[in-house]
Amino acid sequence: MARIVLADDGIEFDAETAREKPLGGAESSVVFLVEELARRGHEVRVRNRCPRPGTVGGVEWAPIHRAGAPYGNMPAEADLYIATRGDKLIPLMPRAPVGAHHLMRAGIRPRARRVAFWTHNPAQYLLKARYLWKLWRVRPTIVFIGDYHATTCPAWVPDGGRKTIPYGIPELFRSAQPIARPPAPRAVFTSNPLRSLDWLLTLWTTRIRPKVANAELHVFAGPSTYGGVGAAKSAEMASVLARAESMRGEGVVVRGPVPKNQLVAEFRAARAMLYRGDLNETFCLAVGEAQASGVPAVV
Repeated sequence: MARIVLADDGIEFDAETAREKPLGGAESSVVFLVEELARRGHEVRVRNRCPRPGTVGGVEWAPIHRAGAPYGNMPAEADLYIATRGDKLIPLMPRAPVGAHHLMRAGIRPRARRVAFWTHNPAQYLLKARYLWKLWRVRPTIVFIGDYHATTCPAWVPDGGRKTIPYGIPELFRSAQPIARPPAPRAVFTSNPLRSLDWLLTLWTTRIRPKVANAELHVFAGPSTYGGVGAAKSAEMASVLARAESMRGEGVVVRGPVPKNQLVAEFRAARAMLYRGDLNETFCLAVGEAQASGVPAVV
């Protein structure tokens, strides 16, 4: 059994969030990962902006900050420390690389046997000085979520190794049984509306709907999935979704975001997942969930 600590300093979420309401791909993957690690017998602790501290699915969730002490609620030690995305998380539980003494000279006591830095977006942001300094100092293993993703990080960026580990797809999306006949001509879009939904709406009206008069495009998207990040971009999303709302007569149905357990049922009623792809995306969990559920994805 290993003692594993995962830290995240993004939006508010906890183990129940993914079950109760929509949640973004990176946050969903955190929940899926820590619960699977706990299921395999490891001691797992999460430190993030969780609204409801407690133990769920064998995982201890607690706030990353203490009152008056930012990042002051980290455990004393771990066998594996996983920092996700933010540069301030990298040195919270450092290790001393073999043959290096810069941590001790800086007055930092090693607290984790191994450190991983889990990146989710294209890695150009690691080229900022605040990331490079911490990566050089701690030398974590940098974890990418796909082969393309790994190519976005130049070889000269300091690290303690590099690994490519794709997102896992939870079992609820992988248990679909074959159906006797194809569903009605319904396509779905379940990703971020700023990731080419506007382009898809144009394609729908000019090339798809004219050839399948009774086709429908159901849009399961909205800012609530992305917490504070979604709120900051809600005006942009609202503009795209307003266009979709205006196309009801052309078979476009805006359903809004739904929890994952409901999304499973919606996939069963869909004939295809339509998605353009995005250069700022490294792994589209929405497409992965659809494909795992047996829904063909046209990308």
